[in-house]
Amino acid sequence: MNSNEELINHFYLNFQQKDVQAMQNCYADNATFSDPVFTNLDAQQVRAMWAMLIKNGKDMRMQFRNVKGTDTGATAEWDAWYTFSLTGNKVLNRIKASFEIRDGKIVAHRDHFSFYNWSRQALGFTGLLLGWTSFLRDKISKTAKKNLENFMASVKS
Repeated sequence: MNSNEELINHFYLNFQQKDVQAMQNCYADNATFSDPVFTNLDAQQVRAMWAMLIKNGKDMRMQFRNVKGTDTGATAEWDAWYTFSLTGNKVLNRIKASFEIRDGKIVAHRDHFSFYNWSRQALGFTGLLLGWTSFLRDKISKTAKKNLENFMASVKS
């Protein structure tokens, strides 16, 4: 196992244990993050995102597998099970992650998943009908970003 694989294994093991601080410490000060919901986050925002998701995800659990490191990064697959708070619907989100790593820290993290599959589970009939549209994706993304901003403001207070 190379050092990049070790870093990503460390990140996900701490995710399983809901150790936010240890997860946050895996990111460089100039890190970025994107997925279909949380787009173009900077290091401060991605650290806050994990804190918010773990704090609010009371029943969340995750498993990871297939961590593969290269000289400049790593990839992994992970699954998250949780209740979507807005609807109370149960979600299983299957995610493929890619990482750029420099000097032992994550500098870019991209999670890829089917927004349509996620929205069908999280939103039910609305997701089934509109989950494939950019309208719904943009609306969910804007709401998530606003929730993140509110969370960050509440932590500073």
